[in-house]
Amino acid sequence: MVRVRFAPSPTGYLHMGGARTALFNWLFARHEGGAFILRIEDTDLSRSTRELEEQILEDLLWLGLKWDEGPDVGGGYGPYRQSERLGIYREYSARLVEEGKAYPCFCTEEELARKKEEMIRKGKPPHYDGTCRDLTERERAERRREGRPESIRFRVDECASKSLDDIIRGEVVFPAGMVGDFVIMRSNGHPTYNFAAAVDDALMEITHVIRGEEHLSNTLRQIMIYDALGLEMPRFAHIPLILAKDRSKLSKRHGAPNIKDFRLRGYPPEAVANYLAFLGWSPKSEKEILSIGEMVEEFSLDRVSQSPSIFDETKLNWVSAQHIKRGGVERYFEEAKRFFPEEMKEAYSHEALIRVFEVLSENLHSLSRIPEEAAPFMPGVPKIEADKLHWLEGREDLLRSFIDEFSQLDRFNRQNLKGALKKVSKGTGAKGKDLYMPLRVAVTGSEHGPDILSILEVKGRERVVSLLENALNLVA
Repeated sequence: MVRVRFAPSPTGYLHMGGARTALFNWLFARHEGGAFILRIEDTDLSRSTRELEEQILEDLLWLGLKWDEGPDVGGGYGPYRQSERLGIYREYSARLVEEGKAYPCFCTEEELARKKEEMIRKGKPPHYDGTCRDLTERERAERRREGRPESIRFRVDECASKSLDDIIRGEVVFPAGMVGDFVIMRSNGHPTYNFAAAVDDALMEITHVIRGEEHLSNTLRQIMIYDALGLEMPRFAHIPLILAKDRSKLSKRHGAPNIKDFRLRGYPPEAVANYLAFLGWSPKSEKEILSIGEMVEEFSLDRVSQSPSIFDETKLNWVSAQHIKRGGVERYFEEAKRFFPEEMKEAYSHEALIRVFEVLSENLHSLSRIPEEAAPFMPGVPKIEADKLHWLEGREDLLRSFIDEFSQLDRFNRQNLKGALKKVSKGTGAKGKDLYMPLRVAVTGSEHGPDILSILEVKGRERVVSLLENALNLVA
């Protein structure tokens, strides 16, 4: 059975790249009828926090990516936090030392930094120089008595090249001499990323490791660890990077790279997932708007590109707008309510707010845009700027005609409003912009906005007549 994992480090929020990696793993698992495992890589003691872990879990669930095994739901391959697996890493590192495939290293950080600088100065690869590689037991005991820090370093065969059959990138060859002896256990007793990831993936029987292309350089070390321990290696699939429009590394200044940002800005989770899926993957169909179920049905790794993907917030907004338009009131109104200004919620009935959202959802890319987009519906008297008064000046008769016709309507609904406008047009000769723009400016204070009939209907007869009278007083 297919088993994949997403292994975030709780040192920051869930960013776009991590979310896309989680999504691809989840889609692959669901398409193949396999298991999606959540593993927390929290061995960075100085930066990992339980609060950030909880935020990551919350964001994943918001996206709809529920896991089958993990720190909160358990499973048969736990623990699922690396901080709770330290005994396992120490056991396997001790085994490598016993078999001569790893060795204790007593070099300090200062010594290592000095050696690295010297190698770079001489134009050599900054590999470990092997100072502790062949120490005798007596020499090791002496260094322990001195209280020197003791890490465990993997013994690399510098003459051996390695190759990888990557599902997305094809054959990847790692020439001999790319890396020197590397640390697998730090002096504080915690594993390095490559050692813990390799051991965990093997023991959790992960069949496919789907992760970002930036991890490709880590794979060589992990292959060496699998080989040295005699563990079965999973298949690897390295997905392309996500870049900004200028092809630089994506950062906060390019938009909202953290999933929490999208949540706060009121993007629908299915829209974010839909957009993320298309950053490096394409379905067989030409459809651009897909539900989660449709993505699961179509997803395959052979449709993942090798080329970097470009984060384009304009395209994200288009995708999101399509989802909001399709989902409408039934899907999004309950979430949308919290974005409505308090003045509107106090002034309008539940049904009126639904009507406002129906209008806005036709062209709304995120729910946080509601306060701005709903401005024409706001209760109270709008401020009519001086540069818009020309739509009212000299049109006093038109404004009076609006007041007369609207005041006579028993039911202030769309059909009756259309009839009233026809009467006003016939009686005054005003048509097109000359008819509608003075009405819009008088009622909303703006020349732009949603359908004017919807605005009138929501505001109601008394409020609309009052606003028209106010506009008339400005120019009379």
